[in-house]
Amino acid sequence: MDTFQLGIDVAKAKLDCALRLPEGKLRHKGVENTQAGFLALRAWLDKQGVRTLHVCMEATNPYWEPVAEFLAGVEAVTVSVVNPAQIKAFGASRRVRTKTDKADAKLIAEFCAERRPAPWQAPAPAEQALRALVLRLEALQGMRTQESNRLDIARPTVKEGIAQHLQWLDKEIKRIIQAIRDHIDNDPALRDKQRLLDSVPGLGERTIAVLLAFYATPGRFGNARQAVAFAGLDPRQQESGTSVKGKPRMSKVGHAFLRKALYRPAMVTLYRTDWGKQFRSRLAVAGKPPMLIIGAMMRKLVHVAFGVLKSGNTFDPARHGA
Repeated sequence: MDTFQLGIDVAKAKLDCALRLPEGKLRHKGVENTQAGFLALRAWLDKQGVRTLHVCMEATNPYWEPVAEFLAGVEAVTVSVVNPAQIKAFGASRRVRTKTDKADAKLIAEFCAERRPAPWQAPAPAEQALRALVLRLEALQGMRTQESNRLDIARPTVKEGIAQHLQWLDKEIKRIIQAIRDHIDNDPALRDKQRLLDSVPGLGERTIAVLLAFYATPGRFGNARQAVAFAGLDPRQQESGTSVKGKPRMSKVGHAFLRKALYRPAMVTLYRTDWGKQFRSRLAVAGKPPMLIIGAMMRKLVHVAFGVLKSGNTFDPARHGA
């Protein structure tokens, strides 16, 4: 049976799709990045006579996850989520000069047909549910900060309404926190993995919930480096010939929420735990600046979390190079 390839250029509001037919021709379709848009895309694919499909998209932001999860649940559909650097290199090899959403979707479809990237594994349902709760908590806490800032300068005509909204937010935040605890406690697999992460000095309840929401199934990542890249914490080198040699920087091509969630735990680990202090001292002696050390610890926490979850063994300073 002939396999079709679908390249998707993902944005917050829409999906630009390029369907590569078995004979090499391309057809384009744009849909909204919503559940209704996903259903419209599936209906369009059926009209094109698609029976076996390989879908490719870039892991450039969190907006790809809902459509990837939707398509991964469709029969005879394989989903691959690839590093944007691979697509960029593939485009350079083909001397592609046009940079539009439609052109990007076409390039991804051609990459999919030629390179046949490995399938992406969708998170388990329990992990998806936990992720929804964790992200909801983050959104509510953001709203509370905004409303609290408004309250200080609000006029009397709106001050009472803001105060009431803050009270509701406080109650809802407490409810979501309890829902996260209950969700983990009621799932034996998540509960065991929480115990493993709790053995890592520097990780608290909130951070452990975040790590479980994104890394509870370590098999989704080939290795710890891929887990680090998923959060955009991998270093990006800037070197060219002998004249250009920039300082390595965090790529930030990944999940921004994960990076935000790991910043404070990295600080706590570096300054309040024995293994973190040793880690900080070693890098400081090597001449590394403070911000680079913090970024390195954020990466280290993902490496350690991935290691304990994959091995099923609790934290061991000797084993994890601490």
